[in-house]
Amino acid sequence: MNIETIRNDFPVLKKDVIYLDSSCVSLKPKQVVEAMNKYYYEFPACAGRSIHGFGSKVSGEITAARKNLANFFSTKPNEIIFTRNATEGINLVANSLGLKSGDKVLTSDKEHNSNLLPWQNLTKEGILHQVVLSNQDNTFNLAEFEKQIEGTRLVSIVHTSNLDGVSFPVEKIIKIAHRNGALVLLDCAQSAPHKELNMRKLDADFMVCSGHKMLGPSGIGALYGKAKLLDQLQPFLLGGSTVRDATYTSAEFEGAPAKFEAGLQNYAGIIGFSEAVTYLRNIGMKKIQHHEQELNKQLTDELLNLEAISLIGPAGPSQRAGIFSFNIKDKDPHEVALMLDQSAKIMVRSGAHCVHSWFNARNLKGSVRASLYLYNTEEECTTFIDAVKAIATL
Repeated sequence: MNIETIRNDFPVLKKDVIYLDSSCVSLKPKQVVEAMNKYYYEFPACAGRSIHGFGSKVSGEITAARKNLANFFSTKPNEIIFTRNATEGINLVANSLGLKSGDKVLTSDKEHNSNLLPWQNLTKEGILHQVVLSNQDNTFNLAEFEKQIEGTRLVSIVHTSNLDGVSFPVEKIIKIAHRNGALVLLDCAQSAPHKELNMRKLDADFMVCSGHKMLGPSGIGALYGKAKLLDQLQPFLLGGSTVRDATYTSAEFEGAPAKFEAGLQNYAGIIGFSEAVTYLRNIGMKKIQHHEQELNKQLTDELLNLEAISLIGPAGPSQRAGIFSFNIKDKDPHEVALMLDQSAKIMVRSGAHCVHSWFNARNLKGSVRASLYLYNTEEECTTFIDAVKAIATL
């Protein structure tokens, strides 16, 4: 990868900052912003309703975007539903699958609140929610999963953890789940931006991701679902574009994906999301993944041997993708993050990273999380290493 060429596509980097918070929100290349502006400037109309020139143009762009995402995830356009984010996709499945009292949902102990709270909420209706505890090194406990899978209706599980960057063995998880009659929903908010995802090979039943973590705009995401399952799901949000016809007492609903996309959509966001996917594909997901792991190795080799540093997750950088989540002895994570920002314009995230349950179970306040992406450099990592070492000796 030509990092300098890539960095030139991100005007915000000219502000001389070191951005290591891409697991929260990634930066946006100018190609994405320009694609969105083109919608607003040239055909700012509604898709699927008006038949005039602007309407036809935006309808075509949305159809092309759906096809582009389908190709990116190796699936079909009618299996891609546009949502606001991964959170909405999970809630859509939770409220549309028709779970009944006594049905069991299985998650891991490292789930983002977006993949924990919807299932907690359903326990009020008699849904059983169980958690699979990880191994000591924070990797997935496959043996424990096999013990708990019996009687499960749905496994809803993170693919790559935003806590420590560890990816779960989802191929094995899916096979075990299907062998036991359970469906699988993958939270790919942290994996879709960084590695190739082939839904046909994985055989997941549902998958969610967020555009804002993969170079796309905020407020747009996608839910993938197998066509036969989407046909069985009930609409979650009702309104315009979800029906073929309606009377005062009844409605005839569209098929998927239209029945799940109520109201006027985020057309600029969809177009920007598609442009982001094109940008990632043009660079190559394998190249991006390799680049991040090399940078993480640099951080790990230099910082893990410091006595004051405690790492979250396994020691091997290849097991943590582009995330280095850590604490400095006797220092508050937020204090460390502020010091990095104020001393060297290094932007990281601090706190519980929306995985409060994991930190509370261990009586930890949180951690400092440096998350890497395609636009980060070895020089930036060296600056980060020097700054962390300086803070650790204070």
